[in-house]
Amino acid sequence: MAADSSDKDSTATPSPADDPAVGPNESANEMADSSSEPFVPSEPSATSVPSAPSKPSATSETSVRSATSATEADDTEASEADTGQTDTAAYPPALIATAVALPVVLVVAVLIAAVMARNMPTEHEPLVLGPVPAPAADGPACTSLLPALPAALDDYTKAQLVEPAPPATRAWQREDGATIVLRCGLDRPLEFNRASPLQLVNNVQWFEVRDPAGSASTWFVVDRETYIALTVPDGSGPTPLQEVSDAITANLPERALDPGPLPN
Repeated sequence: MAADSSDKDSTATPSPADDPAVGPNESANEMADSSSEPFVPSEPSATSVPSAPSKPSATSETSVRSATSATEADDTEASEADTGQTDTAAYPPALIATAVALPVVLVVAVLIAAVMARNMPTEHEPLVLGPVPAPAADGPACTSLLPALPAALDDYTKAQLVEPAPPATRAWQREDGATIVLRCGLDRPLEFNRASPLQLVNNVQWFEVRDPAGSASTWFVVDRETYIALTVPDGSGPTPLQEVSDAITANLPERALDPGPLPN
């Protein structure tokens, strides 16, 4: 039995280390061949893929935006308030008061100028008056009356006459160009007769002659030393006759009427 064991041992395949035919170089080469194979990483499994980050909700984004907008608005208002305080502080109070008062002063000045311009008499060109027979124009009656006549008759103001003007004449003119003319020292009007109607105005008797070709009337004073004519445009009212009558009553004495004969 012992002999059989030894025979089996002697016939067993020798290991590379014990086999003299396999050198140390061949063993090293096998190790090198095994180590030179490339390394291939293993693919990750489906369960190892990282999940995508969750998106914030719409409510959260709205809240963030609202908070940001509110913060920006507060910063803007604070900046504007600081700027306004800086701008206000940059101007002295006297300058601010002047800037406020200046427009008011200008408006008041314009209104005053407009009122003054309206109240100032309108300047007209001098009037041209043609001559008429006036034999008593240089007599005492006209010499006393003309200086006593008023400078204005209602809204008519004294007008300038082109020289040489007829003697013993005066004129007044309205802004629209309407004119009142007085002539003193005339002859008795042809239309004045015993049947003529008269009108008493402030103790002066007037006789009216209507101008058929125009829009005016000529009133004659018939109860004084000389005849006086006052030509008045239609629509002038009673004031011109009243004011001239007052001047006549104060300066010329009354006398008896001397009408012409009745026409045949």
